[in-house]
Amino acid sequence: MRAAPSLLAAVALGCSKAPTVIDGSSPEAFAESTEKARRDLPVAERLAFDSALKSPPGKRISDNDFEAAAIARNTYDGMTAVEVVEINR
Repeated sequence: MRAAPSLLAAVALGCSKAPTVIDGSSPEAFAESTEKARRDLPVAERLAFDSALKSPPGKRISDNDFEAAAIARNTYDGMTAVEVVEINR
């Protein structure tokens, strides 16, 4: 009977889904994938993720929101939400 909790934990870990990867190929794909990726984060990290999306590295060179969005798409393409939060700490 002691093996049952361990077996259940192993099955649960095996069934956990992979984190969402951000798709920066288009504004639409970026919006959809960042929304899904955001859900992968604990609630406490979501504000940091939102802030990172609005102020990506390199945004300081542009005050234009359209250019900032393009910078975010290029910067975060292929990353997970956890990676986005980590590089912006």
